[in-house]
This record gives sequence, structure tokens and C-alpha cells, in this order.
Amino acid sequence: MVTTQTADAPPTERTLRRRSRATAEARRTTRTGLVLVSPAVLFVGVFALFPLGFGVYISLTNWPLIGAYHFIGLGNYQALLHSTVFLQSIVFTLKYTAIVTIPIFVVGYALAVFVRSNRPGSTVFRTMIFLPYIVGLVAESYMAVVELQPNSGTVNFVLAKLGIVKNTTAWTVHTGLALTAISILVIWFASGLTMMLLMAGMQGIPQDIYESARVDGASWWSMERRLTLPLLRRSIALSLIISVVGSFLAFNQFFIITDGGPGTSTVPVVMSIFQTAFAQMDVGLASAMSVVLVIVVGLITFVQFHFLQGDEA
Repeated sequence: MVTTQTADAPPTERTLRRRSRATAEARRTTRTGLVLVSPAVLFVGVFALFPLGFGVYISLTNWPLIGAYHFIGLGNYQALLHSTVFLQSIVFTLKYTAIVTIPIFVVGYALAVFVRSNRPGSTVFRTMIFLPYIVGLVAESYMAVVELQPNSGTVNFVLAKLGIVKNTTAWTVHTGLALTAISILVIWFASGLTMMLLMAGMQGIPQDIYESARVDGASWWSMERRLTLPLLRRSIALSLIISVVGSFLAFNQFFIITDGGPGTSTVPVVMSIFQTAFAQMDVGLASAMSVVLVIVVGLITFVQFHFLQGDEA
């Protein structure tokens, strides 16, 4: 009679050795993985988590730029609820973000469709469109200051010839004109990046899908709406998140072109934080403003990612 080992029988020596080797291999794999990720974890901890935690701690103090400080709890956050300048900067930043986000995406998508067709000169055109992003917003903002000058700027000269504005129009001393000029500058600056992101996504779509749609008699608009846009969901999500976060962190263009004026009508959140920390020398309050900004940007990014990714998130 052949006896079989029951489920309650003790494991054999071979089974124990096999389990021991598997456990040792798993531990070696775990140690190797920890060693490989430790530089990245250390980098994130030193340059991201520690500054974030220290910033939260500073926001709970009356930390001046120079001098002693003491813990005040949530006093800075309570002060923000009554700060008209900070609340106005949030409203202005939301308005600015709403103005530039959709045009950046629409222009970037149109440019991506154009360069996707591989028409003659599309490579040169793609390079020219992406060039403003390479040059940088700081240099272009200083150029805009020169070109927006009344009587001597190129913008007034060209628009006056077209009968749109007067030759003496002062763009930077009127809130509406200043916001219009900065918005156009940023749309021109950021559309190249959006074009590159969307074009990269378009190149990853198999051409067989379009060929099948053409055989079925689908129009160009139908293919873009039913094929391209759904398949570009991840690229669209990435481009919109970058645009929104970049708009919330806007600083250079307003600081250089308008310096927040006239008055405080064009002060975004980051400039408000900068002025609080270095003009009013209240680092604790500025840190509280920064924490609020991080929370708001994080929530908006999460909502964007959730809705744009849909079931693929």
C-alpha cells in the first residue's frame, strides 16, 4: 500500500530547505530594492519633505525675517481670513488661470495637429513655436516691458496702424490692459510646451485606427472627437495640470511687467507671498500663505487628474 502525506503531516526537510532559500531570496531582493531607492528617498526627504514640514512649522510661529520668534499656533491662518490683499490675490489668480488655461490648450492642440501632418516646413515651424519656452519667461517679460512702452513700443506702433489702439496707450497702468498683455504673452510662451506634449501623445496612436475610420467614411472632425481626444486623455490631463499649476505659481511676468500694479490689482498669490516675506518681513505669515497655496494647488490637481483620467486613473 502506498502511503500519502496528509495535510497535517509535518513538512519534510527538503520542503524546509526550499522555504528557507525562498525566504532568503526574498530578503535579498528587499534589501537590494531598498538600497536602490534609498538615494531617491533621501533626495525627496531632504529637498521636499523636510522643507515642507519646516515651512508648516514656521507658519505656526510669528517668525520675522530678522529676529527672535515664538509659537503662535493657528494665528497666522486666522489672520489670512481677514487679509483683503491675500484674498484679492487668490481671486485674481483664479481669474488669470481661467483666462489663460483654455487658450493655451486650444492653441497648443491646433499647433500639434498642424505639425502632426508632416507637411513641408513643419519641423522648422515646430522649432519656432517651441523656441519661446526655451528662451524663458523672464527674458520675454523684459522684452514685453520694452515693446509695451507708449510712444516707443512696437505693440502700440503696430496696433495704432491697424486702428485698434492709440499710439500713447499705456498698457501697464491699466488693470484690464495689463492682464490682457500678460495673458497673450503667457499663451504665446506656453502653447509650445502644450504642442509638444500633445504631439508626443498623437505619435503614439496607431495609424491603423485612422485608416479604418477613413474606410468607414469618418470625417476629420469625427476622428478627432471620437478617436484622438479619448486616446489623448493622459496627455491632455498632463498638459492641463501643468498649465493650471503654472498659472497658480505665476510670479515673474507680473513682477517684471506690472510689479503688481496699478495698486495691488495684478498681484498673484506668489507675489503676495513674496511681498509679505521680504517687504513686510513676516516669514511666518508668508509660510501660512504658502501652505494654503500648496493645499489649493494639490486639491485642484487631484480633481483635474481624477476627472480627466476617468476610469484609467
